[in-house]
Amino acid sequence: SLNFHQRATTMAGPSPEFWQERFEKKETGWDRGSASPQLLAWLDSGDLQRCRIAVPGCGSGWEVAELARRRFDVTGIDYTAAAVERTRALLHGRSLSAEVIQADVLRYQPDESFDAIYEQTCLCAIHPDFWFQYARQLHAWLKPGGSLLVLFMQMIRPAASEQGLVVGPPYHCDINAMRALFPEREWVWPKPPYAKVPHPSFAHELGLRLVRR
Repeated sequence: SLNFHQRATTMAGPSPEFWQERFEKKETGWDRGSASPQLLAWLDSGDLQRCRIAVPGCGSGWEVAELARRRFDVTGIDYTAAAVERTRALLHGRSLSAEVIQADVLRYQPDESFDAIYEQTCLCAIHPDFWFQYARQLHAWLKPGGSLLVLFMQMIRPAASEQGLVVGPPYHCDINAMRALFPEREWVWPKPPYAKVPHPSFAHELGLRLVRR
């Protein structure tokens, strides 16, 4: 049977209704059921200190809850009602506090700049036609010197590499494309190799920290 990302291959970009249906049908193969091990590694190593942080495309809210538990000033953002409801329910069930906003990340503007952004599932869920717009948003949300802690989904498919088809979500975040999307003139890039983060449902992610110039 078709899985959730194969059903969206012919769409111009997944809509809120598309994601709402995935949640309602429990077709959430991207959901680990816990916070990403890479986020935990950044937190436990001290690479990510307590600050004002955004989690765009927060989904079920595992990372929002973990950051709130560690007393970050965290804002979760998702444009799907089911995701917002899940995140708020998770926080409530654990007696944690965080701001959770239902909004389109391509249009959302924070009242105050963020010190950091945790980007894991949003970029690879947005159709590549809108990647530059989203990258501009992330740059605008951050304070100068702020950190973008990002997990670039590595999801190479034959239809893409052999026929040039745009396949997703999740969309493959080729590291060369990411260098163009987040150029050195605007972001400080660390030297590779980058952390390889296994994913239970997909291939793997590359975890790294970009700093806004």
